[in-house]
Amino acid sequence: MIYRHTAVIDGDVVHFEILDTAGQEEDSLQIEEKIKWGDGFAVVYSVTDRCSFDEVMRLCFLINHIHASPKRSSGSDQPPVVIVGNKKDLQFDRMVSSEDGENLSKALKYPFYEISTRDSYEETVMVFNTLYHELMRQGHFSPGSFKRKTVSKLMEKIPRMHANSTLNSGGRSLSFNSFRDYIPE
Repeated sequence: MIYRHTAVIDGDVVHFEILDTAGQEEDSLQIEEKIKWGDGFAVVYSVTDRCSFDEVMRLCFLINHIHASPKRSSGSDQPPVVIVGNKKDLQFDRMVSSEDGENLSKALKYPFYEISTRDSYEETVMVFNTLYHELMRQGHFSPGSFKRKTVSKLMEKIPRMHANSTLNSGGRSLSFNSFRDYIPE
């Protein structure tokens, strides 16, 4: 599912397209196509599912490998990645410690957040603000720019949901992938 959301960040109107691949088992071509589509990545695991945490390193490697491909015309900077541990509100079901998440993020040199999407939307907002600020820092976008993406036939088949359509004026358009709970429970 692709979710669309419009937000104002630092006075700029930003249009997010968020591809949620939650729990989908896919072949490598589908994963590669989705990774090529994204400008930034929130690699999300469940703190209640050790297998989803174990997938984080592999997904981060794939993101870096695919975006480092000579076929990609972007600069040498890798796309921004944020590692996110979700479901921190389920303390009694926890299988992955906060320390495990922090250690992995330090080893991969990516920002880390542990959040509860059930308890706080502000924590989720921080994740996407971090991705946006990193894209701006890397110079992928300048104020007022709009990025059009080439969409493959695979990506055209994914349904889109509009989170809020009140701000549909100009601004930046960014695409983010969320590999949330990649392994089914």
